[in-house]
Amino acid sequence: MKSLRMCCNCRKMFYKDELIRIVRNKENLFLIDKTKKINGRGAYICSECRKEDLKKRKVLNKSFKCNVPENIYDDIKVEEC
Repeated sequence: MKSLRMCCNCRKMFYKDELIRIVRNKENLFLIDKTKKINGRGAYICSECRKEDLKKRKVLNKSFKCNVPENIYDDIKVEEC
């Protein structure tokens, strides 16, 4: 059975392998987790939402309850699913 996760922007459910995972690790660094296995707090973005201006709405800031570097928002747009 495949794992379902919710996109933190549109709040729709998707299979885990269809989403981009952003993780905050123990050192409070934000990374795009291509393996989807890095330890830490994670948030997921679907392929449709990554085309939107997530930086303007500060979607990841709300999910992680802290300020996320702007370069992470930029990296999400160019990341391949």
